[in-house]
Amino acid sequence: MQGTLNESPRIQPDRLRNLLKNLVDIYSPSGKEEEVLEFTERYLKRHRLTVIRQEVDENRYNLIVFPEKLYEIEICFAGHLDTVTAYDLDDYGSREEGNRIFGLGTADMKAGCAAMIEAFVALAEREESFPPVGLALVIDEEEDNKGAKTLVDEYSFPWAIVGEPTDLMPCLGHYGYLEVMLRTKGKRAHSAMPELGQNAIENMLKLLLQVTEYITSKTQGLVYNIRELSGFPGGFVVPDSCEAWLDLHLPPNSRIDLLKSDLECALEIARENVSGLDVQLRFEDTYSGYQISEERSFVQKLKEAYQALSLSWEPQDFRSHSDANILWAAGVDTIILGPGHLEAAHTQEESVSFHQVVQAAELYLSLALSSLDS
Repeated sequence: MQGTLNESPRIQPDRLRNLLKNLVDIYSPSGKEEEVLEFTERYLKRHRLTVIRQEVDENRYNLIVFPEKLYEIEICFAGHLDTVTAYDLDDYGSREEGNRIFGLGTADMKAGCAAMIEAFVALAEREESFPPVGLALVIDEEEDNKGAKTLVDEYSFPWAIVGEPTDLMPCLGHYGYLEVMLRTKGKRAHSAMPELGQNAIENMLKLLLQVTEYITSKTQGLVYNIRELSGFPGGFVVPDSCEAWLDLHLPPNSRIDLLKSDLECALEIARENVSGLDVQLRFEDTYSGYQISEERSFVQKLKEAYQALSLSWEPQDFRSHSDANILWAAGVDTIILGPGHLEAAHTQEESVSFHQVVQAAELYLSLALSSLDS
């Protein structure tokens, strides 16, 4: 049913629930988002929203809902439609238990995307002018952030809300991110005679122990994860090469160049302590963290939206890597704010409170409408 003139737009929980479950039931790991993109595009168009396909590569694209006058955009609501790969391809879809919806991508971040879409559908039902806000549903966040990088290459806007899971707490701060590759060398030998070789995996284990202890003692608040550890060659031999990949997350105001210096120092110390250690260090993706002041006028507007909906205002820092790092680097002031808990993301029992998804949609809608008063 279409809204009437001056009627306040409303979030429709049943419609939102169906949308979220449909999104979760479509398997969309990074690199294979085509089906969820087609579904979402049809859904947006069915609800009278004009959709732009922004090509990212040969088969994939972002979905953009922007007003005709691009320079008027004050806020872009952004979310990614891709997920990590499923634990079980026979059991990744949605299911409900009480107020919770389970399934791959519920928290990260199809709930956030569904809430944003519902807010825009509610806006489209008004018979009045559309607020100066945009919606960007992007791909590839869980891999290389290609969608977000393509978005900011073509479009610009001063503020963005990224719907990553924050338990609906506003994250004005964002951790920085550094991806590190370590490679150790050894000497190949027959597996039954390891004393004749030098095991590169053993060297790596000794190295990782010293490096992680050193950098955590030097950098307060650092979060690290040893993501991969692989020895080469395979087979019945002592491996003569080993690679490890580390994810390092730094508090918002930390200096990544100092962390790089600490890592280099840690390697020098390890070389002194481990006889014959042959190691290489390479820095890969690097994204600075940031902190947005509560005194900014947009933040005050967001705070007013929280108060109007009787939501708790407790600004926090987002301690993972996200598309917000990409937007910030492009000059977009970005707040991370969405339903669900980060600790539930990428887990086998991923879930989200549907009540919180509805609250998120109401908050996004309120914030979008507040832009009309600017």
